[in-house]
Amino acid sequence: MNSALERLKTLTNKIAGYETARKDNLKILEILYKEIGIDKKVETFHDLFSFKAINLSGASLLSESLGEIKEGKYLQVLAISYDKKALVKSKNISLAYFGRAESVDVELKDKVVEFIIRYRFEKSFMTLEHYYDMLEPFKRNHE
Repeated sequence: MNSALERLKTLTNKIAGYETARKDNLKILEILYKEIGIDKKVETFHDLFSFKAINLSGASLLSESLGEIKEGKYLQVLAISYDKKALVKSKNISLAYFGRAESVDVELKDKVVEFIIRYRFEKSFMTLEHYYDMLEPFKRNHE
């Protein structure tokens, strides 16, 4: 009984920690959205999440080389929009262009990388919620 209670406490703390991290992440993400100039292309902060994905060119997003500059490339934030009714379903949209990656100020480059990671963190929560809701009709079949 005690171990079940401990597992429940651990799980509750983990969930509360994720929710706190998510709220903090959104606050910082909105600050970065303005600081790196994404607000010039995307009118409202919440419109960011209408994109299928946001990617980065010119710097690595791999955990083992996070933020490393890709020589000869241009630092650019790219959004992928998706329209299932259109002839060409997905389209890349430049949200911010910063020039040659090796000449971008390191602090700015780090903010851009952080923006992408924070965006993906929030987008993963949204995806989780989406699939959780999609499972709703199947729950009654297994109760």
